[in-house]
Amino acid sequence: MIYHLSLQLAGIITGAFLILISLPGLLKPDLAGVAQRFPRSRVAGVVLLTVDLAWSFWLLATMEMGEFSAFRKPLLIALPIGYVLAVRFLDEFLPVRALGILCLLAAEPLLDAAFLHCEASRLLITVFAYVLTVAGLFWVMIPYLLRDQINWSTRSTGRWRLMHGVALLYGAAILAFAFLRY
Repeated sequence: MIYHLSLQLAGIITGAFLILISLPGLLKPDLAGVAQRFPRSRVAGVVLLTVDLAWSFWLLATMEMGEFSAFRKPLLIALPIGYVLAVRFLDEFLPVRALGILCLLAAEPLLDAAFLHCEASRLLITVFAYVLTVAGLFWVMIPYLLRDQINWSTRSTGRWRLMHGVALLYGAAILAFAFLRY
């Protein structure tokens, strides 16, 4: 266990995140233009990749690596070098790839918190973690896919509101279970 999150805290964080990310899109459909510019935003890419670097560096520096502990120092050196090279030479869909990496990093603490709990409602968090994992893998490998997903969801105001409404309800359900069951 690296993160030491309880299932309740993981549920509160996940539910609050989903509500905070979906509420502005539900109330202000004109934010669709901002979402459409995201995949090419250099600033968003650098910010997200910096968060990825900090999280990965902390994880690599503190985790138990067992017989692979000899690789810790070379990886701690290679991580910032890879960051600089990615920021310098990876112009195409940098924010999408960085968001995919962040999704992959965020899934592990959620799965760790839900591990060995018998409540069936823990599956809400587990399913969300696996959705993050699958989305992260696709967005890192096929970054134009997020652009296409954003374009599909912004094609009509009803579709945009439906997507954000579903995310809001899912986040509210997780938050309710976090306070009532976990």
